[in-house]
Amino acid sequence: MTSTGFLILSVGVLLLAWAIVPEISRRVRGDGRSPIFYGWYLLGTFFFMAMLTMGARNAFGIFVIPMSEEFDWSRGTISLAAALGALVNGVTQPFMGRIFDRTGGRKLIIGGLVVIGLVTILHSATFHIFFLIFMFGFVLSTAMSASSINTTGAMLARWFRRRRAVVMGINAAGTSAGALLLVPFAMYLLQATNWRVTWAALGLIVMVLAVPLAYLFVKEWPSELGLQPDGDAEPPRQQGSATPAQRIEGPLASDNWKNSFRSTPFWQMSLSYYVCGSTTFILTVHFIPYAIQRGVTPTLAATVFGLMMGLNAAGAIGAGWLADRFSRKNLLASVYFCRGCGYMLLLLVPGDASLWAFAIVAGFSWIATAPLTTTLTADVYGLRTLGTVSGVSFVFHQVGGFVSVWVAGILFDVTGSYTVPFALMGSLLFPAALSAFSIRERKYSSRYQTAPVVAAAAGD
Repeated sequence: MTSTGFLILSVGVLLLAWAIVPEISRRVRGDGRSPIFYGWYLLGTFFFMAMLTMGARNAFGIFVIPMSEEFDWSRGTISLAAALGALVNGVTQPFMGRIFDRTGGRKLIIGGLVVIGLVTILHSATFHIFFLIFMFGFVLSTAMSASSINTTGAMLARWFRRRRAVVMGINAAGTSAGALLLVPFAMYLLQATNWRVTWAALGLIVMVLAVPLAYLFVKEWPSELGLQPDGDAEPPRQQGSATPAQRIEGPLASDNWKNSFRSTPFWQMSLSYYVCGSTTFILTVHFIPYAIQRGVTPTLAATVFGLMMGLNAAGAIGAGWLADRFSRKNLLASVYFCRGCGYMLLLLVPGDASLWAFAIVAGFSWIATAPLTTTLTADVYGLRTLGTVSGVSFVFHQVGGFVSVWVAGILFDVTGSYTVPFALMGSLLFPAALSAFSIRERKYSSRYQTAPVVAAAAGD
């Protein structure tokens, strides 16, 4: 096993020990409380889940060339499987969000993890493009919706208030940590064995590590353990009041998720999210083939991609930390703008330097949009329908991914290059930044409400 493999194993063991040992000790002692707020155990669990599941999914790019060569598939054909996966993952997210809002997330998340592990293993039995389309594009992608960062983020929003944005950032960073560790590991395993063994190994990792951890530690509400959000001793009180203060919501908060469609902030965030999906999914599937076409080795291409994911994790956590202190919509706009600059570097800087420059600049901005968008959605529309509203917004993200992945594959078959699709998708980031910047956060966000307001059905 390479040093990367040992690193993955070591990180997995350390995270499991960090999450499990203190809690087991608490249970053995019979204490009613742990010295560490249980929400942090939940966050650690979700981080580890995202690391394994999204790491396995993001490894799809390393299979594009070997599977295409074995089955004589065109780049557009295999791209269709990945593109449909993005689309189905988006279309099913609102339904999963609705289930979450109505029944809770524990069973939904655990069931999704089991299916993800089993189906990833079954990818090793691929014999026809329709098998890959069905298993990856439909079954796996539906299961990913059940345990996505949208679902886990909605649950974490129940456990954290004051530190909600930074918690969302750490949760989202798990997806990047997975790509940082598992994509280079999967590339090594692919070169040492074959693509069938690699798919099976990725699925086994999810089954053996993620499923048991989720079963042990996923809890719905702090009240189940007699706790308050953020680990507070009791609910916050209004100054000069003897009764706990109710959480002040923004004017767009509602019990009906459909009301969000009538307000401008939903469309401003969702259309920007469409561009986010377009400019990230195209990289997940086509960046490694693009880098190999530029003349670098497969190992180096996977390493550059892994570096981008590692910086991405830092960017997500940093964005969350800043969002708890500054305007969330301004940060969201900045992230889109920086990613657009990264695309320009990728296309305009000559030689291998452009790959590294893109990894550094765009890496910080990849997943940073997720915690900012989820947190801003919670601030504007409240927690009562957060799972559904976030899920509907996520549809835009995934539709963007579907379009970009498939179009990039088709344009490659036509032109023999990725220059046109990368330039097309990258140029959309600048209007996305403007759309996010124009959100009237101070008017609609609960962060800026000083007195209860009457809920509104529409806004501008």
